[in-house]
Amino acid sequence: MTRLAILNDYQDAARATADWTTLPRDVDITVFHEALPEDEAQRAMALEPFDVICMMRERTPMPRSLLERLPNLKLLTTTAMVNRQTDMAAARELGITVCGSGGAGNGTAELTWGLIIGLARHISAEHQNMREGRWQLTLGDDLIGHTLGLLGLGNIGARVAKVAQAFGMDVIAWSQNLTEERAREAGVRLVSRQDLFAQADYLSVHVVLSDRSRGLVSAQDLARMKRTAYFINTSRGPIVHEDALIEALQGRRIAGAGLDVYDIEPLPKNHPLLALDNVLLTPHLGFVTRDAYAKFYGDTVENVAAFLNGKPIRVLNA
Repeated sequence: MTRLAILNDYQDAARATADWTTLPRDVDITVFHEALPEDEAQRAMALEPFDVICMMRERTPMPRSLLERLPNLKLLTTTAMVNRQTDMAAARELGITVCGSGGAGNGTAELTWGLIIGLARHISAEHQNMREGRWQLTLGDDLIGHTLGLLGLGNIGARVAKVAQAFGMDVIAWSQNLTEERAREAGVRLVSRQDLFAQADYLSVHVVLSDRSRGLVSAQDLARMKRTAYFINTSRGPIVHEDALIEALQGRRIAGAGLDVYDIEPLPKNHPLLALDNVLLTPHLGFVTRDAYAKFYGDTVENVAAFLNGKPIRVLNA
């Protein structure tokens, strides 16, 4: 019998978005709907029986210290073709194959615009006002003629820029590697880091989390922003100094924030962000769409089947 674990399936969506019956009958599937314990010893105890572990993105870190505690593990699958929370070298040394899947589509770029429009027009607040019998209490902002600042102009950032241009916004961008040529190709003005934060009416983060970008957005950066400006992050929480952002929001030094990602996920129930009335919060929904999950888990099933047949595909740590 092959024991297979599906991790962090919060919505119980894995089995509904792919056909797991195509796997051999002796594959025994266990689904974990909640996040695993933070304590590594407890996490290892939960995962020790499994031959195959199917991960959802980077929700569960797989460092060397944990992998060494999983003697039965032969295959790790991850959704998407990059997983920076998994020690690929350690997996390779331990004889654990790591496979990936197709990407997440356009969901994160689309959610970014949901947050921007939600902030500009106070949609969440006015929805609640109407439910409580109140009518038209806020004054919204137009997008046309205002400035969108993009911290990062990769695949997602460029998609966000296109929508901003359709709204008639001025789009500026900066990142550590951004060139004039790349900015021109996207129809965006390259500016300095200082000007990005000082000029943006909406500042949206679209850089990959790495050692270089961790803590990239500092208290000094936030202090340069207009009091009327909004900060949006659909990339990764640790890119911004969370305490500095909370202080800026509490002090009304910026108008508000739209956040999909956090230092700790799921967000603790007593987190200070939950007490603020100038934030729009979503629970890391950027990639969470039916189309994306069908691709993620469809490829995952193919990966497991191919591995069990001795012909692994989409291998990341070959």
